[in-house]
Amino acid sequence: MKYDILQIIGAAMMVFFAQGAIRLLIDHDDTGILGWLGGGFPLALAVRGALVAVGVLLTGRSHTRAKVLGRRG
Repeated sequence: MKYDILQIIGAAMMVFFAQGAIRLLIDHDDTGILGWLGGGFPLALAVRGALVAVGVLLTGRSHTRAKVLGRRG
C-alpha cells in the first residue's frame, strides 16, 4: 500500500510541475506556485525541472519496489 501511495504522489508531482514548466516556457512571467522564489525565469524553470525529475524517480522506484514485492505484474 505504501508504494501505491508513493507512486500516485510521484505521478501527480510529475504532471503538476511538468504542466507548470510548459506554461512557464510559453509565458516567462507566469511563475505560478513558485513565484516566491524570486530568481526569475531560469531559476523557476530549473526548480520545476528538478521537481519533475524527482516525481519521475519516485514513481519509477515505487513501481519497481511494488513489483519486487509481487504487487505488480
